[in-house]
Amino acid sequence: MIELMKQGVYLLNGKEIVTKSEGMPSPEQARENTITYGILRSHDVTGNKSNKMRIKFDAMMSHDITYVGIIQTARASGLKKFPLPYAMTNCHNSLCAVGGTINEDDHIFGLSAAKKYGGIYVPTNLAVIHQYAREAMVKCGNMILGSDSHTRYGSLGNMGVGEGGGELVKQLLENTWDINAPEVVLVWLEGKPRRGIGPHDVAISLVKAVFESGFVKNKVLEFAGPGVANLPIDFRNGIDIMTTETTCLSSIWITDDTVKKHYEQHNRPEAFKVLEPGKVAYYDSMIRIDLSKQESMIALPYHPSNAFSIHELQANPVEILRQVEEDTKKRFGDKVDVHLVDKVKNGKVMADQGIIAGCAGGTYGNLSEAAAILKSKSVGNDYFTMSAYPQSVPVYMSVTRNKIAEELLEAGVIIKPAFCGPCFGAGDVPSNNGLSIRHTTRNFPNREGSKPGQGQISLVALMDARSIAATAANGGVITAATDLEYNDQHAGYDFDAKIYENRVYYGYGKADASQELRYGPNIKDWPKMYPMQDNMLLELAAVIHDPVTTTDELIPSGETSSYRSNPLKLSEFALSRRVPEYVGISKRIQQEDLERRNGKCPQHIADALAKVNAKPEDTSFGSCVFANRPGDGSAREQAASCQKVLGGDANICFEYATKRYRSNCINWGIVPFTLDADAKFEYTSGDMVFIPGIREAIVSGKEEINGKVITANGIKDIHLNFTNLTADERSILVEGCLMNYYAAQNKTRN
Repeated sequence: MIELMKQGVYLLNGKEIVTKSEGMPSPEQARENTITYGILRSHDVTGNKSNKMRIKFDAMMSHDITYVGIIQTARASGLKKFPLPYAMTNCHNSLCAVGGTINEDDHIFGLSAAKKYGGIYVPTNLAVIHQYAREAMVKCGNMILGSDSHTRYGSLGNMGVGEGGGELVKQLLENTWDINAPEVVLVWLEGKPRRGIGPHDVAISLVKAVFESGFVKNKVLEFAGPGVANLPIDFRNGIDIMTTETTCLSSIWITDDTVKKHYEQHNRPEAFKVLEPGKVAYYDSMIRIDLSKQESMIALPYHPSNAFSIHELQANPVEILRQVEEDTKKRFGDKVDVHLVDKVKNGKVMADQGIIAGCAGGTYGNLSEAAAILKSKSVGNDYFTMSAYPQSVPVYMSVTRNKIAEELLEAGVIIKPAFCGPCFGAGDVPSNNGLSIRHTTRNFPNREGSKPGQGQISLVALMDARSIAATAANGGVITAATDLEYNDQHAGYDFDAKIYENRVYYGYGKADASQELRYGPNIKDWPKMYPMQDNMLLELAAVIHDPVTTTDELIPSGETSSYRSNPLKLSEFALSRRVPEYVGISKRIQQEDLERRNGKCPQHIADALAKVNAKPEDTSFGSCVFANRPGDGSAREQAASCQKVLGGDANICFEYATKRYRSNCINWGIVPFTLDADAKFEYTSGDMVFIPGIREAIVSGKEEINGKVITANGIKDIHLNFTNLTADERSILVEGCLMNYYAAQNKTRN
């Protein structure tokens, strides 16, 4: 069904794939004829066709986990007004009662910021972030930057990029997003999906095919081929939003009459234009997907790439689920007691909960087909439950008018507001040892809200809405929708513009400096962060040898995110579900460094520095996290900022799972060290890493440095890399963080 081709290919007139280069323009020349490069070059302020791009975006998106921190950082860096349309949605934590008033206090702050700086404010539960962007912000040929990793609008002709808050701050201060010119991967779609196949089936298969090998890491996926025309817009959006899980940089699709209809339906026909490759376009590699051969899929814990066809699971349930149990035991040890194999009853796998939600799941098309499958059937009155979250009030209105909601409710499905909760652990947390099947974006460990430190474990498997509905209709027995007969006869989606006209505050271009920002007691400024010193002494506060460490492990989501606007309080949760002792160790290191800065260097630090002939006054002391491949998942900058707030100075790894996590580290003054692929890292928490001359090395443009590891058994050499840093990124690291960098610039100007 999916074929990967590592070698480059040429696409002629958007139709013919050629693997031979004879008679063709050079790859460098023909790559410029991709849709990707047409858009990137038009946003590159350098104006040339070099391998370095400096991008300015057309618009930005944030939700209420991130916008307070972004605005606070931008304010501290000299923000006067928003120079581009910036929409702030309120789709996270808006149903939580954690912390009293703190969630609504953040929302009030957001509205006051929109009034003061000229922003767009989307009230709570009106829309999830990416659906509002699809309905109101995207334009063909444009680029949108979002502080959420699933910022993907390529199926609507708009390149979306998810980054940490620091990159949005740069745009607010009229600076650029700096990248190396990316490789482009052709995703060639053929055929037509069978009845019962949905976007999550295709997306899960794609993630399974490319994630582990890094086939598309930091590349742009460009979708084309005859199969595109066979997909409704919601289907395309559902595949596109999940490209984030492949670790690609961004995505873009050819546009056609289906996309044109979307813009007309949303009263923005001028935002449409035809996007297609030039006559001869070059792609660095290719993925061929035959949609007609797609199976109903399930992605088991703890990653969307841990995927099987539902028929595979049905044929061998005990062995497959036992693999998940063993993985769980490796991750959590004796903290939890997992019983996933117990879900097999009479040879069938029983789910406890079904959820259709968020930017991936809660589409009109998904809910319409789910209702068709469940019509005149029942979810039942046993342990299995099911909820659906339409992704915006316009979608909710349309499913209501067209009797989709009526059929779902009658079957026993609970319909809830537009809310991202099930996707990140703030809504519908399953029971302990519960198996939840979800059409949401991720199934990372504990992302659904369970707390292993309290002995809890629940498990999420990703499935398409159609198979979730089929499972519900079958009493909770996991079922492929392709095995059912049904016919979706509901009317098509009808957008009601009055909903946004009546409730969204649209302040772009109307900044009012006289407006006061409204603060709640939980909204705090960032603590002081220090510039880099000549030398760096690190103590390993966490050493994680898992193949991949997610941002959800670095800083949990869910109810923890309610403290997003209080850096000190939020940092108390850093690595709490993976390395519970990390916070205590880091705070001790930070206190010892403060004593050193005050001229009272703790003896054990002085002793360590004496072993490497260094002085306390020239050498910072900070904490460090080692992980093999950190940063898969969310764009939330808190994964890095919480480390910095606790005195973190560096990460050491073999590679960073995503560009966005590495960028977050840099923007928070955390040096992103890497090890050579053949190196060994056999050190433990409490060991120290001394890096002499680090400041000079970064300032002078070096990309590697030698250090010493101080252990109880002696001193060993270590070689560290810090490659591919821009001049600005080097300055940010030396100044200590992005805020300090801008403060230094402002001081120079004044």
